[in-house]
Amino acid sequence: MTTFHAVVWMDHTEAHVLMFDKEHVEAQRIKARSHHTPKHGHVGADKDFFKQIADTLTGVTEVLLTGPANAKIEFRDFCKHNAHAIDQAVVDVVTTDHPSDAQVVAMARQYFKRLV
Repeated sequence: MTTFHAVVWMDHTEAHVLMFDKEHVEAQRIKARSHHTPKHGHVGADKDFFKQIADTLTGVTEVLLTGPANAKIEFRDFCKHNAHAIDQAVVDVVTTDHPSDAQVVAMARQYFKRLV
């Protein structure tokens, strides 16, 4: 499926990459490696996780990043330094709760309608 729009809902444990057009949605889940260590707690973003997300978005021209925490912002920073085409495709970063994939796509469709 050729898509021009994608929305990524993400936190530090997983990403839901939803690429869509007017009629179809292609969904992919990407799991992060554990980002906690027994002695040190949170150790920051998993670069392999971010690379997998960026690779999945290759060819998409507009991307909306969503999620409840800072992972979406850390992913955007990763793209600025490591995935320039994806960084250029990101149209916004929006804080959201934990909606279903269908709710995320509906929100993104409304968002992209406003840009036209």
